Amino acid sequence: MVSTCRKIIMGNIRPTYIKRVAVELVNRYPTLFSEDYEHNKQIVGKITDVKSVMMRNKIAGYVTTFRKHPRI
Repeated sequence: MVSTCRKIIMGNIRPTYIKRVAVELVNRYPTLFSEDYEHNKQIVGKITDVKSVMMRNKIAGYVTTFRKHPRI
């Protein structure tokens, strides 16, 4: 018997507040962010008052993803 099971790869599911903050930052400061995660992490740390390192990293990660994908 041959199995035809396919592996489904799904994207990351992020909370809405991470996306909302990230998109708002990109819209407010479009020239500050790039497709480089390390650069975006530093910028998010400078322009926000996020206390949690994990939260800052998640916001920077979504900013990076958002900048890499072309807008329709």
